[in-house]
Amino acid sequence: MRKRFNVTGLCVPRKHYMVNLEDRLAQAKEMVEEGAYFTIHRARQYGKTTLLYALEEYLKPDYLVVSIDFQKFGTATYESENSFALSFADCFLNELDRNEESDIAELSQEMETLRNICRSRDGSYAFYELFAKLNRICRLSVRPVVLMIDEVDSASNNQVFLDFLAQLRNYYLEREARGTFTFQSVILAGLYDIKSLKAKIRPEDARKTNSPWNIAANFKVDMSFSAADIAGMLEEYEGDAHTGMDIAGMADLLRSYTSGYPFLVSCLCKLMDEEIAGSESFPTKEAAWTKDGFLAAVRMLLMEENTLFESMDNKLIDYPELKQMLKGLLLLGKPIENIPGNESMRMAVMFGFAAVRNGFLHVSNRIFETRLYNGFLAEESLNSDMPQIALAERNQFIRDGQLDVELLLRKFVDHYTELFGDYGEKFLEEDGRRLFLLYVRPVINGKGNYYIESRTRNHRRTDVIIDFQGRQTVIELKIWRGNEYHLRGEEQLSEYLEYYRLEKGYMVSFNFNKKKQVGVHEVAVGDKILVEAVV
Repeated sequence: MRKRFNVTGLCVPRKHYMVNLEDRLAQAKEMVEEGAYFTIHRARQYGKTTLLYALEEYLKPDYLVVSIDFQKFGTATYESENSFALSFADCFLNELDRNEESDIAELSQEMETLRNICRSRDGSYAFYELFAKLNRICRLSVRPVVLMIDEVDSASNNQVFLDFLAQLRNYYLEREARGTFTFQSVILAGLYDIKSLKAKIRPEDARKTNSPWNIAANFKVDMSFSAADIAGMLEEYEGDAHTGMDIAGMADLLRSYTSGYPFLVSCLCKLMDEEIAGSESFPTKEAAWTKDGFLAAVRMLLMEENTLFESMDNKLIDYPELKQMLKGLLLLGKPIENIPGNESMRMAVMFGFAAVRNGFLHVSNRIFETRLYNGFLAEESLNSDMPQIALAERNQFIRDGQLDVELLLRKFVDHYTELFGDYGEKFLEEDGRRLFLLYVRPVINGKGNYYIESRTRNHRRTDVIIDFQGRQTVIELKIWRGNEYHLRGEEQLSEYLEYYRLEKGYMVSFNFNKKKQVGVHEVAVGDKILVEAVV
């Protein structure tokens, strides 16, 4: 059975194409050797479970690893301290049996005592008894014991779980203060950072912050895929598939569109391998593993529903302040300085929507950015005539299979002037870019992608990159701030075209000067041609 790219559940080296995890595992093992208690918290489908399973195998020669998944615990488990203690003890014993540590007589006796308690469902069994027994087992084990708990989010909104974490913390503090033996390391994995846990801890369901895990060390291992990581995975695939792809170039493309988000990388690879290859436009794997095939995979990914996108959509519904912040960042071009302690900003990073670079929030990657734009623009389109106008005229913009960008700009100028020509600059600051994207999106939908170049996004200038049928177009959207500023903008766009190796670029200038000349004209800047639309 040949390997595949995996986007569901655990990645297994013998079954799936994977990046090399050796460096990440070595870094995590260093923390274990130091006796750290820590949390692996990353966004959904970021490879947490895969790393945890790989780390378990990596540690086994030197440690007794007890791995527990809280998703296996039913609702009744969290009803009381007693039910949780018994359920945890039962899972702990099962893991010990699997690790075959019971050949030590004293350890075997301790395990049997605990097993009898679980069988009898002792109604008085409490955390202090459970932890005394766990500590005794840790003392008797030949190898230091490492406790791993996956899917801690399943329990994070529960007082019983907070009490359990508090017990773990107390034993950790005793170990540090008195040198008493307990777990060598405790590793929790989940979406949320347990150090800043918020939970319902009063009968009236009020919420307050509790920090039962404030002894946790920071887990700084970079779990995103670098271009080198991706290239290594592609080399293994190429050894099987023989596509003749440019491995380094494809790795750079995957990295640039996903910023190394593991699920997105694997999903695009899977689409090229299983959906794009063999299609009408890309009949062979050789054709699929090209830039055009990659862009087709991006379009397909953006059109599909999957568990990651559904989870992100739900977060936007659950946290309206987060949604408004992201809309401001994308649609209005507002630079957002990261402020430690701000809940919306913390959630944006924790849920994977955003990353912090140079002290400011940026949407994590082009895929997320485009999907967020699509969702926000879909909402805006319900109250705008622009999408319907563009959709009615869509066919005339496609000539010989390519997008006629100049005609698109001319039509946009006409419709914008007709509908919004009398509006002032305040309207433009909030709506000009949005209206242009509302006009463009229905035209390219299904056959092209667009994204906003984050390096140039600000209140005064935004570069839109359109990928349509394998051809890239750069369109600068700018607010008129005088002739000198305008000339600098032309020079910057010319430099940007050089970066993209393009001879022609486009500019939409939103100008409120009463003497402005509305329309479309060409400007030569060095050896580049700029087509400028003034509205």
